[in-house]
Amino acid sequence: MFYISQHYKKAIKYFLISFAFVLLGGLLSIYSADYIIKKNAKDFTYNNADSIPFNRVGVVLGTSKYIRKGIPNLYFRYRIKAVCDLYSAQKIQFVLISGDNAFRSYNEPNDFKNELIASGIPENKIYLDYAGFRTYDSMIRANKVFGLNKFTVISQKFHNERAIYIARKIGLDVVGFNAHDVEQYYGFKTNMREKFARVKVFIDFLFNIKPHFLGQPINIE
Repeated sequence: MFYISQHYKKAIKYFLISFAFVLLGGLLSIYSADYIIKKNAKDFTYNNADSIPFNRVGVVLGTSKYIRKGIPNLYFRYRIKAVCDLYSAQKIQFVLISGDNAFRSYNEPNDFKNELIASGIPENKIYLDYAGFRTYDSMIRANKVFGLNKFTVISQKFHNERAIYIARKIGLDVVGFNAHDVEQYYGFKTNMREKFARVKVFIDFLFNIKPHFLGQPINIE
């Protein structure tokens, strides 16, 4: 018969107890972050372009144009439509595209810009933020680099909630226009990542994390 000494039994017991506490703490952190962000953003998101207040600038948050094997990304497509809806309804005058351009072959802002121009938005109304590597960076850079204290953030609702929480936490007057969301199955991985991204928001504020880059001021005019 296999024998386990008392020493190993205690070690296993302590490991299981520690693991249970870590798991419980992680789940509590995810739930708390999700609850706080939803609660603080609930009065500042809009689904209808007619009811959203006017802001001079709309900040659209970047995403890839395609997912695996060249399949069009619905998040991208729906955000493009949301920007066009706001612009057509005269609820924004300028568009700031904030996205990732970490590699020469990957350029979210340019992809958005080209699509928006093809959709009828004048090029001189579009500004690009190539260092919006994270939503946290995008909100801070909108203020520190592009001089915005008040704007409309454009993305899917779950993303807008996080962006609004970040922006209002640093004193910005921000509302969100919700782009059409995707089916639950299609967006499962994105929604799971969002849970952890919400926890990361509180870590960023706790340790006063700075954006990857700031740079010289750019006026939107």
